[in-house]
Amino acid sequence: MDYLTKIETTLKPLANLSYKVLDIFAGCGGLSLGFEAVGFQTVGYEMDAKAAETYNYNLKGGCYAQKLNLETVLDSDFDVVIGGPPCQPFSVGGHQKGIDDERNGFPVFINIVKQIKPKVFLFENVRGMLYANKWYLDEVIAALEVEGYTISYKLLNAVNYGVPQNRERLFVVGSKQTFTFPKPQHTKVTVGEAIGDLIETTIEEHKILTSSMDRYVANYEKASSCINPRDLYLHKPARTLTCRNIAAATGDMQRVKLNDGRRRRISIREAARLQSFPDWFTFCGTETSQYYQIGNAVPPLLAYQLALAIKDCLDDTILMTNELTIKPILATQLTIF
Repeated sequence: MDYLTKIETTLKPLANLSYKVLDIFAGCGGLSLGFEAVGFQTVGYEMDAKAAETYNYNLKGGCYAQKLNLETVLDSDFDVVIGGPPCQPFSVGGHQKGIDDERNGFPVFINIVKQIKPKVFLFENVRGMLYANKWYLDEVIAALEVEGYTISYKLLNAVNYGVPQNRERLFVVGSKQTFTFPKPQHTKVTVGEAIGDLIETTIEEHKILTSSMDRYVANYEKASSCINPRDLYLHKPARTLTCRNIAAATGDMQRVKLNDGRRRRISIREAARLQSFPDWFTFCGTETSQYYQIGNAVPPLLAYQLALAIKDCLDDTILMTNELTIKPILATQLTIF
């Protein structure tokens, strides 16, 4: 099955399971789309109104355009809590203020988990949480372990799960039963498989690099000691998409080379495909807002794999609960007879 067919057929919202998911810091719904494609029912909370609008336009679940804080009280009828607490405080691309950054969403995430007491929770963040900010990750994990959860965490690269992009992110899962992360796939999807049909047909003149921009990029790459130009190569997966390198004309902007030798920044649809959003998924807001929504998202195809693993964990939990309920009854029957 080719890549475009796969994301179109796999990532269809179903929401036909009884399991309910609360997605906080939901963004445009990348995580929720993966969970709905498995069958989970979702509800989202996202402070960015346009991202929430995108979520509501595309998914079966509803998203509230609301900023959560430590005083927020939510419905506790959820089996799973997921989310991506804002990563700017811990990203190497930001100022790395960490716990002192007002955008730090972890206190809210921990508070929601304590309040709702889900069977499973999952959060995603930048790889920097495993290095310079590992001490804070340890504190977050300790606070959640107190609530009775077994914590598993792993650095996953989206390219190993069918996404045509090298994108490493930390995923942390808490559960009452054994959780197993999805196994990586052996084959990798390339840029050509994802957007090869769009490169020569999507000509947005305002995205064509001018001669001065080409010189700026060349100087940037020389200063960065780049061996090869940082264009997208059709025979390879893309490098990591970020809000910055797809929304702005920066030195490391994501760009493609046209047959006539010109280069241009990638389009909204190209960026969406490289994040594994199907073509039917429509983004709301200004062009810059749409780029930011895409850059901030968890690739839905990776979210789908994680959702399958969480469903297995929940199914095992119910099975064990049923076994514990049945065994005392059988023991009583044996005593009587």
